[in-house]
Amino acid sequence: MPVYKTKVVWTGGHDGELTCGNGPKMSFSAPPSLQGRSGVMTPEDAFVAALNTCFHMMFIWAAERLKIKLVSYECEAEGDVIDLLDRTSMFKQTVLRPKIKVKAESVGRVGKALEWVHKYSLIANSIKPPVLIEPTIESEP
Repeated sequence: MPVYKTKVVWTGGHDGELTCGNGPKMSFSAPPSLQGRSGVMTPEDAFVAALNTCFHMMFIWAAERLKIKLVSYECEAEGDVIDLLDRTSMFKQTVLRPKIKVKAESVGRVGKALEWVHKYSLIANSIKPPVLIEPTIESEP
């Protein structure tokens, strides 16, 4: 089984530097509302991004297997946070809004691909809040 590693180094204040096992290195901070700075990734951004990027990769995987003629794909993801009585917070739910454009003959297979993505996404299956999928599907001749 694969093992994924990252390394975090504190760089002062509420900032740090993240090095991912696959090579990328980036600065991060707490959100500005929590004494962090703007313009860099936050842990909350990374959480939502992990879900969105995994969903994307699984959709491409499913589209290839179902022989879907994909024209374009983009997806906005949103994580809704709630504050709890003990002054902690958590993600209440996440929403993925993929905009998928396919050739007309592939439209009927997109729903199956989305089912597979939801079933097989490592990240979606590893997080506590519900993952809602609100797709927009378009076709062209």
